[in-house]
Amino acid sequence: MPLSEAEDLLGPGRPHPAIRLKGPDIDGYPYSWDGLQLDITRRAVSGIRNNLRPGPTTKLPALVLPESTSFEATVDREELVTALDIAGCEHHVNDTLTFGQQSSILTRPTGVCAVFSLPGRDDHVPHRDRHYLRVMYKRMA
Repeated sequence: MPLSEAEDLLGPGRPHPAIRLKGPDIDGYPYSWDGLQLDITRRAVSGIRNNLRPGPTTKLPALVLPESTSFEATVDREELVTALDIAGCEHHVNDTLTFGQQSSILTRPTGVCAVFSLPGRDDHVPHRDRHYLRVMYKRMA
């Protein structure tokens, strides 16, 4: 999808500072719509991500999350894995992004990656020893 089409659907995005500094032809930097980011390569969408911070709510454009502009951003790893299992969505540990206090899963066949980590000291979560969702993304190109 061209960036222009995404902006027609979502409204004007907020370009990454590198885009503002170097111009619209720089590749690999996101445009943002609240919690939604679209990575742009050759003026087309090459990736989509939702960055989360456990504790507060996050916002997504109404087109992405109809009838709601915000949603609970605290999702622990076990909750997401259980939801994927119930939905019959195959998933595996993503060894590339699982290390230290971070873990990751990759869904099949869609290739959506979810990255989790232990909460930071300013994150208000019910269980300090659980891994919480930080980002979900999909690379298209």
